[in-house]
Amino acid sequence: MVPVIETARLRLRAFEASDLEIQTAIMQDADVVRHLGPPHPREDTWRRILTARALWEMIGYGYWAVERLEDGKLIGQVGFADFKRGMTPSIEGLPEMGWIFASEVHGQGYASEAVTAGLEWADETLKGQEFVAIINPDNQPSIRLAERSGFTVREDATYKNEPILLLRRPAR
Repeated sequence: MVPVIETARLRLRAFEASDLEIQTAIMQDADVVRHLGPPHPREDTWRRILTARALWEMIGYGYWAVERLEDGKLIGQVGFADFKRGMTPSIEGLPEMGWIFASEVHGQGYASEAVTAGLEWADETLKGQEFVAIINPDNQPSIRLAERSGFTVREDATYKNEPILLLRRPAR
């Protein structure tokens, strides 16, 4: 059910149970999660992996595990969700794009390549759909990536009583 996408350097695929340890290491890296909250314990990472797969069945889109083709190493995740977030303004019902990558690959263009592939899939599959992303206002690398990827409208928003930046990518 989860489509496999290959780019020049990456494979976007379904998460597998065998991804747990490397994904846990990524989610426990303070540099990776500094804008997401505290490092995620193994148990929470397992729930994220389960959610990533379940989204596909429940709503027709979800998160991919991102692996590097040259060595098959899991280096991150990218995808879309509707987490039914209690935020203002509401984004419920809109595909929310997100990405997380291992710190060892930051600055190498993998995130941009994966986001582009995900958006190309979504533009074809979810025709005419607006996409949103929420990003910590201090996370300048993610904001730049979102803007390079066509997220052009910035709005101040509130999530869990904290300010968050809401970016929108208009339907194509």
